[in-house]
This record gives sequence, structure tokens and C-alpha cells, in this order.
Amino acid sequence: MKTRVLAFSFLLFTGMTAVAQTYTGAGGVIPDNGDSIIFSITVSGLVPATLDTIHGLESVKVRIQHPYDSDLDVQLVAPNGVHIPLVNSLGYDGDNFWDTRFDNNGTISVIRGEAPFTGIYRPIGDPGVVNKGQNGNGVWKLYIRDVYAWADQGNLVSWELKFGNYPSKPRPFSSSVFPIVYIDTRGKQIVDEPKTLVRMGIIDNGTGNLNYPDDPWNDYNAWAGIEYRGSSSQMFPKKPYGFETWDSLGAENEVSILGMPEETDWILSPGYSDKAFLRNVLSYRLANQTGHYASRTRYCELFVNGQYQGVYTMMEKIKRDKNRVDIKKLEAGDTTGVKLTGGYILKIDKSTGSGGVGWTSQYPPEVHPDGQTIFIQYEYPKSGDIRPQQEAYIRNFVNDFETALASPAFADTVNGYPKYIDPGSFIDYFLVNEISRNIDGYRLSAFFYKQRDDQGGKLVMGPVWDYDIAWHNADYCNAWMTDGWAYKFGDVCPNDWWQVPFWWSRLLEDTNYANSMRCRWEELRTTVFNLDNINTYIDSVNTAMNEGPQQRNYFQWPILGYYVWPNPYPYPEDYAGEIESLKTWISERVSWLDANIPGNCPYSGISNKKLTQLSCSVAPNPCTTHITLSVNSKSGEQVVITIYNLYGSAVSAGIRQELVPGKNQFSFDVSDLSAGFYNIEARGTSGTARAVFIKQ
Repeated sequence: MKTRVLAFSFLLFTGMTAVAQTYTGAGGVIPDNGDSIIFSITVSGLVPATLDTIHGLESVKVRIQHPYDSDLDVQLVAPNGVHIPLVNSLGYDGDNFWDTRFDNNGTISVIRGEAPFTGIYRPIGDPGVVNKGQNGNGVWKLYIRDVYAWADQGNLVSWELKFGNYPSKPRPFSSSVFPIVYIDTRGKQIVDEPKTLVRMGIIDNGTGNLNYPDDPWNDYNAWAGIEYRGSSSQMFPKKPYGFETWDSLGAENEVSILGMPEETDWILSPGYSDKAFLRNVLSYRLANQTGHYASRTRYCELFVNGQYQGVYTMMEKIKRDKNRVDIKKLEAGDTTGVKLTGGYILKIDKSTGSGGVGWTSQYPPEVHPDGQTIFIQYEYPKSGDIRPQQEAYIRNFVNDFETALASPAFADTVNGYPKYIDPGSFIDYFLVNEISRNIDGYRLSAFFYKQRDDQGGKLVMGPVWDYDIAWHNADYCNAWMTDGWAYKFGDVCPNDWWQVPFWWSRLLEDTNYANSMRCRWEELRTTVFNLDNINTYIDSVNTAMNEGPQQRNYFQWPILGYYVWPNPYPYPEDYAGEIESLKTWISERVSWLDANIPGNCPYSGISNKKLTQLSCSVAPNPCTTHITLSVNSKSGEQVVITIYNLYGSAVSAGIRQELVPGKNQFSFDVSDLSAGFYNIEARGTSGTARAVFIKQ
């Protein structure tokens, strides 16, 4: 990005004493083309010249005329290159910053201010970092960027620096129970794209040990390429970041970060509107506990250029990888035979951010009064890498699935939808979206992938992604309610452009599918979706956050008790209130789903007390002659394995098997079973695990 620099000499210098010295600079036009502009003041004759907590920088005052304050990113740059964010993405559509004085000693954060922000405010950044012994004489700069280009123009009228005996003191940070992440941009700006080469360090002294800011960078100490990421989340002052681990020349470098498997692509998620810091992490944890891959996560506290940014979640980006979405690698030359059949990762999403290339489904969403369509995008291989033969193959495969699903014989186990999809993954994806009432579910950030034919060859739904505004965190389209369906979004908001594919309603028209869903729900309610399991995890996060991280975060971003888009009313006044509100909503939501999940399950009813120690999965699915049942046991025990049809009748004799701790595998001949849906059950003393499979 080009940067235009306008240099201005200071116009006024007053007070050659240690009491107060003020330096004032002129202004100019703030361009509206997306470029940054820098205004300068040359400070000389400062007495004393050394800035510290006795005599140092007290405040920065600006006069800015602009018709849309939230477009502006304003930063002070000290002579030593340190950037101090003053204001960023605040003020909504209000006008002007008029005699706005930024002072670390201010009692009101600019986060809670209103345009024209007249008066004294604590800035977003920490001006106290310049009062640590540096020489105050030199060129001070005011960096301004209108981040919403080609909409409206503004002007910096004037600005001033005040040095005196009431300096800004650095904000305290002694230690953290979470890893500490440092990003040093070396004076460069982070933008939406392209990625900026930065130095990155991570301190992680291990579980149960505190991390101190002066500790060595012992988890990561190298280079990275970083940029802003996301769509609507970029409008918040606490920014989301995506980064790749690089070498000094900008080449990708696979590494392990915070104990997660080696890769190059990572995300730092701010969770600005999720005041409990839980919605993504909880969703991924539950999905993982149902037996599916979901991004690994670690909480951390972030500093950018010495400026504290708050609590973030480090997470894996969705990628094809043996430790992430484990499908076959598709090479450029894989244009024929079995290699052409996979793997592919697709998504239904907005075209902003990554992606944006794909095709429009020939089947509109169930609700489409304004001509809405479903656009399916290539996620892997990327649009620039995928070959024409590969595009044609995956497009035709998805089209064939949709055609089969839309046909009168859609439920036929040989030629209907079961030929194309892994139904268990669709059921589990549905249940995670519905327990969280994810307003974006199914229609945005909806990933699915195609296995290569020698891996199963099916469309698998997931991984789950982007639950910031799920779990009672959206104030539109009934998303705050504990009753109602997320997949019926079009019934509530029919004019929204992004609608839900017809798949989900159509699948539930199959009695076998609905019955399997009911059985799966009842099984998960004794395990993963048991309130004890959910609340125990929420309580563990609450305990860690209350060791200091949430207090520091909400001093930096004082938004508790205030509306942040799209929080539903009421807004809890403290972190404890956020946690309690979330737990109460989940309890009520689960009760509604208990009564309303479709289908009928002939097996034992819901137990909300006992947590099973077992989990299981079946492959291949669908199958023809044999299946392999994998049973995971925490402690080892004896189980009875039985196959049932969906009417609850046993179609195989119960077989006793001894389990060892960990993974156990058993093979079964199912060639005598007729085509259809079946449940296979492993029942032991610690609980019961079930899996659904299709016999073709």
C-alpha cells in the first residue's frame, strides 16, 4: 500500500518549563481512496527531554471533521517508531472528533464515547508505553486512514501534543495463565490484504504455569505474514487476524503452535461480540466430541507493537491436512481415474474474504421470494489451483446429489441421497447448529468435503465453523429465542439474500433419517450434550478467565453492559452475568429440543445424569457386505454389541467383547441385512455408544 507523507513543522511551542509544554501541528485533507496519510510535529527543546512516569507525554488532542467517524483509524507514532492506537472503528455514523483529548489518565474509554467525542477519553492504545525513558525530542506523527474508501472525505483541522508532570502511565500486565503472543510489525501497518511480514513470539510455560511478559519466546520465535480477516468482524475495533508462519523471506514454514499439529495457517479470533469468549470454542469442542474434526483452539493474550489487545483464541484454519480435514491431496495432474474423485473442500458463504469462485446450484433454497440462489465455492483446491476437469467433476457430483435428493425416490438407499453423502455427518452437523441456534448455520461458513472414492467417496458435512453469534448472541431473525429452528431461517427472514439450501428440510422428510436423528440426539444427550458436560467446560473457562485475562480485556475494551452488534437484550453488567446468561439459555434450548427433535427412537430415553465413557464410529458408511466398528473406551470394560433396525428390533445376536483403554475395532458381516438404515450399539457398564450406518 502506498503511503503519502505530508510533513508539517509545529506551529506553536509554549512553556519552556517542566510543568507543561504543548506542541501544535497543522492538518490537511484525509484522503478517501484507502491510502493512509501522516501528519508530523517536530518536537525540540523538551525539558526534561527524557520521558518517564514523572514527566512525559500527557495527552494528544485532535480536531477532525468527518461525516462517518467509524471509518477512521487514528494512531500516534512516537519518534522511536512505537504506534499508539487512539481510535479505530468507533462512533458509528456520527460526525467529527472535536477537541477530543486522548489521555491514559482519563476515566472514560473512547470505546464508550459518542460523536463528536468532545472531552477527555482513554484511548484504545496505551500512550504510557512511550514514557519509559525514551528521548521525547524528534518527529511525532499522526497516522490517519479512512478504511472505507470512496465514500466520504474528511479533514484534520489541527492536533497537539502535551507533555507535563501528569504523564500517562503504562497499563499494568504482570503475568497470565494464558500464553502471551507478541507481534512486532517493524513499523509497518497490518491491512486486510496482502499479508505483512512481522516478527512473532509466543510465551507458553505449560499448563499450570504462569507466563510472564519478560520470559523468553519459548513456543514460537520467528517470522509470520499477517493480515486482517473476516467480513463483518472487521468493523469492530478489536481486529481479527489471519497469519501464516513464514521464514524471513516470506516462504511458508510449517510449525507447531501451542501444542497444535504442524501447519502454516492460523487464526487469532478476537471474539469481540462474544463477551463470554466461549461460543466458537464450545462449538468446536462439542463437534469434536461427537467424533468429527473441528479446529483446535487455545486461549491467549495478544500484544501488537507493545500494545495490549486483549484475550484472543488461537485456532487452526480449515485446511486439507492429515491433522485437520484428512482427505487425499489433489494434485494438478489428478484429472482422471480415482485420483480425480477427491479430496475436495467446498463451502457455502459470502464471497468476501477467501474464496468467491464456484458455481450456482441448479436448485434454489427452500425460501427464495427475491430469486435467492445457493452459491457453492471452492475451498480446496483454491480457485487458482483447481483444474477444469476437477471443477467439472466436483460440480457434477454435487449436482447429482442434489438431483437425487430432489427426486421422488430421494430416500432410496441405492440410488437416492445415501449414495452421495455420509448421513451421520449431516445429522451431527445439524444437531450442533440447532443446539446453538446458529443464525448463520447452513447458509454461511458452511463447509463440507468430498472424500476420494477409495476413502469412502461421500460428501461429509463440516467442519463446523464461525459460531460467534450463535448461542443466544444475535438480536435478529429470532436468533435469541430458545424455541424454533435455525434451519428454518427462511420462514423468519425470507428476504435475506443468504438462505438455507433445501437439503435440510428434504432430508427430514425421510422417516429413517429423522428416526436416526432422534436416536443420535438421545445418545448425545447422555454424553456430549449432557448439561453436566457442557457446564463443566464453561465453568473451567470461567475459572481461568477470572485469573486476570477477562479483567484486563474488559479494561481495554469496556463493553460489558453495553450493546455490541448483534448482542440481544439484556446486556449483562459483568463477566459472571455473561456466563450465567449463556448457561441459562443453553438449559432452556436443550429442553425445547428434547421435546421437538423429529423422529422416533425405539431405544432408551434421555438420561441427563450419567456421562458415558464410550464413543464409537462405523466404516465404510454406507456399506455393502462388512462394517468395522471402532469403539473408544476411557478405562476398558466388557460391552455387548448389537445391531438394530430403526424399529428397535435386534437383527443380530448380542456379542460380548472385552475392551481395552483406547481404540478397539471389530468387524461384522452384514451381507444378510436388507438395504436400509441401522443402529449398531455398544452397551457397557459406563454407558452406551451408538452409530448409524446404511446398508446398500
